[in-house]
Amino acid sequence: KKWITCLCWEPLHLNAECRSLASSSKDGTVRIWDTTLAQTRLTLAGHVQSVTCVRWGGTGLIYTASQDCTIKVWRADTGILCRTLQCHGHWVNVLALNTDYVMRTGAFDPRKQQGIANSSREELQQRAEQRYKEARGSEPERLASGSDDFTLALWLPETSKKPAAHMTGHQRVVNDVRFSPDMRLLASASFDKSLKLWDGRTGKFLAALRGHVSCVYQLAWSADSRLVVSGSSDSTLKLWDVSTGKLTGDLPGHADEVHSDLCSSSLFFVLMNAMFGTD
Repeated sequence: KKWITCLCWEPLHLNAECRSLASSSKDGTVRIWDTTLAQTRLTLAGHVQSVTCVRWGGTGLIYTASQDCTIKVWRADTGILCRTLQCHGHWVNVLALNTDYVMRTGAFDPRKQQGIANSSREELQQRAEQRYKEARGSEPERLASGSDDFTLALWLPETSKKPAAHMTGHQRVVNDVRFSPDMRLLASASFDKSLKLWDGRTGKFLAALRGHVSCVYQLAWSADSRLVVSGSSDSTLKLWDVSTGKLTGDLPGHADEVHSDLCSSSLFFVLMNAMFGTD
């Protein structure tokens, strides 16, 4: 039996029932599950090594990354392989979509006072679809990948096999990549102890954030896209102001490496309260 490496739910705006889940594994496959029936609906087989990451896109496509150095694009409804994306010279560790945030938050917009507790599934789906369309506009979804070859790539995966941009600058493995909630920026975390900021549309390098003394494993954006938090094997969490590139807070205290996936807006409340005593 092989490890499960990544999980991803079908976005709410595509299915109001929210019962489909994708899981990737070191066995080289991705399974699409019906979580209500606890059954595998589809198995996506095509990678020849471990699948490291899976992302469920907003247009009914599933994206998978692998240690076979490729990214594959699949139809979520049939499991048919649409295309294979290649440009990396080593393992592809992580994928991110520029629409990840709006799909993850679904019908809930943290910027607005909304009453959704009594909404029906159909109403929630409609609201999630509206938010997705507003965020995306007329632009296609963009996919970012990070690799053991020290590089990132930016893709338009619905239509092209070639990267829109190939970004260099990190000196070691790229371990995490995430678009800002407003989709304007892309941040990457690396074993070279740094984070880098890139233009989320063009891939142009913007800034390097340095302060960790060991590998950076994970990063997360605040809901307003102003702050980034990073977790490192130096046992600290660091909070960065994106507009200035400056370190605004440092939370030591973990007894060992920080590996966890930091994606919750509530985490930022905890961080700000711990550092600045905000209410």
